[in-house]
Amino acid sequence: MTTQRPVFLDMTKMRFPVTAIASILHRITGILLFLFVPLAIYLLGASLHSPQSFADMIQWIHRPGIAFLIWLMLSATSYHLLAGIRHLLMDCGIAEQFKQAQITVYIVLLLTVACMVLLGVWLW
Repeated sequence: MTTQRPVFLDMTKMRFPVTAIASILHRITGILLFLFVPLAIYLLGASLHSPQSFADMIQWIHRPGIAFLIWLMLSATSYHLLAGIRHLLMDCGIAEQFKQAQITVYIVLLLTVACMVLLGVWLW
């Protein structure tokens, strides 16, 4: 049975619930973390090579663009970790109701913003 219902695919006009936005952000931060793995491996390898390379790496990290990338990587890590803990709690049956899930999303977002601010203060 085929129906002729109108299809509305304009994503800019759709209004997603906060839980859907949190889920999408969790996936995006997972992709970002995957993409940042080569940078993290390079930084680790270069910093462990010798004392001089460690000192060079510290100078390199203090460049504004590199510091921003590191802040972005650590911010994505903090959100992904907190949202992952939230998902694990939901898998255990905690906060499965929609209203409780909304509250936990706001808690995760608030904690992530706090982590981002603290990371920014720590890096700069």
